[in-house]
Amino acid sequence: MNTSLQKPFLLAPSILSADFTHLGDQIREAEEAGVDWIHVDVIDGHFAPNITMGPFIVEACRRVTQLPLDVHLMIENPDRWIATFASAGASSITVHVEATAHLHRMLQTIREVGCKAGVVLNPATPAVMVEPVLHMVDMVLAMTVNPGFSGQEFAPEVLEKIKLISRSLEALHSNALIEVDGGMGPKTLPLAYAAGARVFVAGHGIFRHPQGIAFAVNELRNCLDQH
Repeated sequence: MNTSLQKPFLLAPSILSADFTHLGDQIREAEEAGVDWIHVDVIDGHFAPNITMGPFIVEACRRVTQLPLDVHLMIENPDRWIATFASAGASSITVHVEATAHLHRMLQTIREVGCKAGVVLNPATPAVMVEPVLHMVDMVLAMTVNPGFSGQEFAPEVLEKIKLISRSLEALHSNALIEVDGGMGPKTLPLAYAAGARVFVAGHGIFRHPQGIAFAVNELRNCLDQH
């Protein structure tokens, strides 16, 4: 999985908002529209409300696309599942700082199974919580909604946290990317971009756009030009 930027930013549509009766077709349509990654939200109903999908969905996605699969684990005891999701076809695996007492070991394990390693912060978790592991990660995911359900509104107070993380990564001379998940659209993406984010997860904003997936992707690609 290439985490270097060949574009101003990367789009990672979340299949949590896709029509699962046509999942393969919707992934292909998103790929044809020019998205960069496919984001898979794994929720166990314990760490966060909602129960979503497991390794078999990652396997299904891998059969229909060669795009990187960005697997976001919103689960308790994520260490039990790292190898399984890697075997299913994950390209990157992100784990929550709030979900484990052994974050260093978890990130090492993700690397050992051949995936890019990312750490995630919930909206109310301060940026300082990821400071000890910033040198180990390929990506920091800042949640701009509380994890669990798609379609929530963007929390603007997270922007300052993104700025803090960006400054910390710069101080380390790190190439790690900042990813944002939650309420992404043409109005909010430029705000997060200005704060330092370069990877954007959009679910409703792409898969449920009234004018279709291709229109939504093009609208997001061009939204920086309007600011």
